[in-house]
Amino acid sequence: MDPLRYLRPPAILFLFHLLIHGARSFYLPGVAPQDFHKGDLLKVKVNKLTSIKTQLPYSYYSLPYCKPEKIVDSAENLGEVLRGDRIENSPYTFKMREPQMCNVVCRKKVDAKQAKDLKEKIKDEYRVNMILDNLPLVVPIRRQDQESHVIYQHGFHVGLKGQYSGSKEEKFFIHNHLAFTVKYHRDSQTEMTRIVGFEVKPYSIKHEHEGQWSENTHLSTCDPQSKRTVINSNTPQEVEENNEIIFTYDVEFEESDVKWASRWDTYLLMSDDQIHWFSIVNSLMIVLFLSGMVAMIMLRTLYRDISRYNELETQEEAQEETGWKLVHGDVFRPPSHSDLLCISVGTGVQFFGMILVTMIFAILGFLSPSNRGGLMTAMLLLWVFMGLFGGYASARLYKMFKGTEWKRIALRTALVFPAIAFAIFFVLNALIWGEKSSGAVPFGTMFALVFLWFGISVPLVFVGSYVGFRKPAIEDPVKTNKIPRQIPEQVWYMKPAFSVLIGGILPFGAVFIELFFILTSIWLNQFYYIFGFLFLVFIILIITCAEITVVLCYFQLCSEDYLWWWRSYLTSGSSALYLFLYATFYFFTKLNITKFVSGILYFGYMLIVSYAFFVVTGTIGFYACFWFTRLIYSSVKID
Repeated sequence: MDPLRYLRPPAILFLFHLLIHGARSFYLPGVAPQDFHKGDLLKVKVNKLTSIKTQLPYSYYSLPYCKPEKIVDSAENLGEVLRGDRIENSPYTFKMREPQMCNVVCRKKVDAKQAKDLKEKIKDEYRVNMILDNLPLVVPIRRQDQESHVIYQHGFHVGLKGQYSGSKEEKFFIHNHLAFTVKYHRDSQTEMTRIVGFEVKPYSIKHEHEGQWSENTHLSTCDPQSKRTVINSNTPQEVEENNEIIFTYDVEFEESDVKWASRWDTYLLMSDDQIHWFSIVNSLMIVLFLSGMVAMIMLRTLYRDISRYNELETQEEAQEETGWKLVHGDVFRPPSHSDLLCISVGTGVQFFGMILVTMIFAILGFLSPSNRGGLMTAMLLLWVFMGLFGGYASARLYKMFKGTEWKRIALRTALVFPAIAFAIFFVLNALIWGEKSSGAVPFGTMFALVFLWFGISVPLVFVGSYVGFRKPAIEDPVKTNKIPRQIPEQVWYMKPAFSVLIGGILPFGAVFIELFFILTSIWLNQFYYIFGFLFLVFIILIITCAEITVVLCYFQLCSEDYLWWWRSYLTSGSSALYLFLYATFYFFTKLNITKFVSGILYFGYMLIVSYAFFVVTGTIGFYACFWFTRLIYSSVKID
């Protein structure tokens, strides 16, 4: 299929619809719907316990919940393991379209350690996550201001804190009764059904029974024979040492008009699309402002400059020239630390390729939330394979700087960023391991990551570098003088530190609203699926980085400062500094993280993200300025 056909005029509206709503409509090939007959067995799986307060996931069976006869781990992909998912079987089993009431799962007597664990998890607001037919369990909550509007909370809380009437002592209560609702869509012709919703209402109730406990004991608080069901938590089950906890559940089945292909719409309902449109419009205003400045420079100022420079006839006139043409003999002089620049540009190209291809896959629906862990797996694999382009870009630049040891530059390109990221990741993983969290990456997965790095990524960087170095060197449009000219004293607003810091504000301004939603999805356990919006913002980011760098590069050359190589990279790359500062602001204003280890995790991961953002935006700015300088200096006649 020709992807360019979507760009033809009759299909522009379709492309726009695909960008904005693509993630709702498409599912990963191979994830086929499952049909059920009446009475078919439905098995509920349990996933990790999660908390937005600690960001440390734990295995479901780390708490004294009822266990099946044998705990079986589901096969997890690389992304799921890195996210801390631990999907296991559970004792909760239903039969399709056969309601059940007051099913007793098990009876537990908690010891001191188990009671302490439960209290800690309740205090930290941990939620229990379950899965049925690949649909996550949600708790429907009606908004008080809008009775008709229902929002969905992912997973139910382990329990709640409260006080008995007339007492000020804080007590902890566990949710031990679950009222499940399974929504299904029925085919009127075949009578086959498909699951389209999985909801729960959790209750805390101190169950009572008469006589000694046995398998046939009837609960007086929840008895299907007497039609007595649990409808509130007025007599809650307290968590204390040696307390008896009886776990029960109800399940009812509700027919729904929602079809299988649209069953994720409820989970992904976007009530804040106006904010995203505001983000797009805000970013477009920045782009239009910068485009106007670039157009003025390119069409008016540069055209006038080039015409005037080409009309200079005598040597005396040439000696009196000022502005950017004056530095033509130094503008392509290799910069200091040129090796590090080559490595940084190569790494940026590698990340740029990864982000671009990931977004295209996401827009086409290959990375929808139904494919759990797919986004992270795709990003890792794409980053590994994009090493080919990273090596090629760094070697091409290295050869232009008259470098000869391409193997050394290839090795550094393959190692520098991953080594820094892996070192931070290893320290953070050790901290998670110390907290006995399921989010700690196992040794086997760590080995797989090292293999992806050294077994695939490093060789591909070398292949790319070999191909890039064999290509003819990029020729400079003008000759470089043997003796570098002196740079005149610069006014305060053209000094490197100030212009670099100013250059990063606009690229960050173009993305910061969307950044809020991305941080919310990562740290507040919400789905992020509006990749259409994100792709548009990414395109705007590319344009903004390129234009601000070109504008500041032109002003720099006009003030006879020819050290543009690193300045162009750092100008747009400095937006990463603002990203990290915003992440710090977000931590203190939006998150309620209580543990010190959780804070270290947050800032550690945001440091890696900021570093990646730095190399991507820096590389975009560098290539824009590289193209701009070659264009203007190849347009004038140099004697």
